[in-house]
Amino acid sequence: MSDKKHGIDQVLIRDLANILNETDLTEIEVEQDDLRIRVSRAGTPQYVQAPVAGPAPAYAAPAAVAAVAAAPVADARNNKNAVTAPMVGTAYLSPAPGARAFVEVGATVKEGQTILIIEAMKTMNQIPAPRSGKVTEILVSDASPVEYGEPLIIIE
Repeated sequence: MSDKKHGIDQVLIRDLANILNETDLTEIEVEQDDLRIRVSRAGTPQYVQAPVAGPAPAYAAPAAVAAVAAAPVADARNNKNAVTAPMVGTAYLSPAPGARAFVEVGATVKEGQTILIIEAMKTMNQIPAPRSGKVTEILVSDASPVEYGEPLIIIE
């Protein structure tokens, strides 16, 4: 049985916090129906990202980092051809260390083709291309942390 207070499932929040403690994740977010819960470790973020939608916690970042990172993320977010991260985790551009990347800039991909992997909670999740087209930009580097909704690849 869950301990609910004011409509928030406190057991779920404790479970999410435990997942953060058991993994190297710094943040985890769960969304179900009209409820959205984000649990984050205290500390300085490693990179800057604009909020996905609606109100989100504001994170302080050094001014130089914010100036460099804000423009490309904002531009990519507005790009209707951006493939975004469906979860928080670590992005891998190839199936194994040292292996050839799933896709490269200039490559033509088919809908459903694996374009990268996101590791979340020690599970490797293959991310398929949502449509066929040409890869014009890869916005993440191998083994980099990604947030939910973050633009990963541009397919035109």
